[in-house]
Amino acid sequence: MPSEQVENYIKNIYKLQEQEKRVTTSLLSDRLQISQPSVTEMIKKLAEEGTVRYTPYKGVQLTEKGRRKALAIVRRHRLWELFLVEVLKFSWHEIDEEAERLEHSMSEKLEERIDAILGYPSRDPHGDLIPTRDGFLEDRNHIALAKLGNGEEAVVTRVSDEHPEVLQYMSKLGISLGTTVRVNERIEFDGSLRVQFGRREQFISAKLAQNIFVERSGS
Repeated sequence: MPSEQVENYIKNIYKLQEQEKRVTTSLLSDRLQISQPSVTEMIKKLAEEGTVRYTPYKGVQLTEKGRRKALAIVRRHRLWELFLVEVLKFSWHEIDEEAERLEHSMSEKLEERIDAILGYPSRDPHGDLIPTRDGFLEDRNHIALAKLGNGEEAVVTRVSDEHPEVLQYMSKLGISLGTTVRVNERIEFDGSLRVQFGRREQFISAKLAQNIFVERSGS
């Protein structure tokens, strides 16, 4: 099996496991844009080599071996993302696809060199934690901005990189990692928020608020 194809499966199973209670072949098919029969065939091969556990009609889970592999891929991806922003001056909405291509051809020596040049970072440009070389990933105490109540204040610690248009819009608003936001009003019928950051007040949609993650001030 081509290693790039295998790595894409493993990484996307890992990312889906972070979001969903159960990772089905149909979910994986939608995410990878690959037919469901082809996904099922690949999952069976990965199960044979001990990377995943697969139960027909119930879903797929990474084994400990698979999780270690996934974290190694995620580490390379997030290091590349930070390198592209910090060294090559890409914008944060441009880097996911570039890092996707680069992560598969990164040697251990190059990984170590980039890690050192960047100062052994713990987070990528979107605030996602970078796994250590030993596969450790610290838990973060952040929640979606959408869950804050009226009058609550928090600091932006992570933004979803699933939608580049969300990142572009956030840049336009001037919201970035480390920005302090205060919810001045929740609009209950549609989930939108009126938020304050700096001297600026802005209405933001429920979709945007669900893609911004924060830590409550003082937490």
